Amino acid sequence: MLPRPASPTRTCVGCGERTAKPQLIRLVATGDEIVPDVASRLPGRGAYLHPSLACLERAQRRKAFSRALRLPAALPAGKVAEYLVERLAGTRVGED
Repeated sequence: MLPRPASPTRTCVGCGERTAKPQLIRLVATGDEIVPDVASRLPGRGAYLHPSLACLERAQRRKAFSRALRLPAALPAGKVAEYLVERLAGTRVGED
């Protein structure tokens, strides 16, 4: 019997690298845009992304969000970009 991995792994839709789930951000399509699901509690199909602008840009260029989330057309990912910029700057979303 094979040993179980320490934590589940997911694939980043930007770079395609398999990484432990806690190191990735879950994204969900809600309404007419893609939003980060930091608590991993929003309903619906999720896609995972490294918390880097490079992975976000690559995923947008490859149209990976619509494929991973099984959407008929591409949706804007503006809130994801906002979240990443704030996270990389050291602030948390929702703090003023």
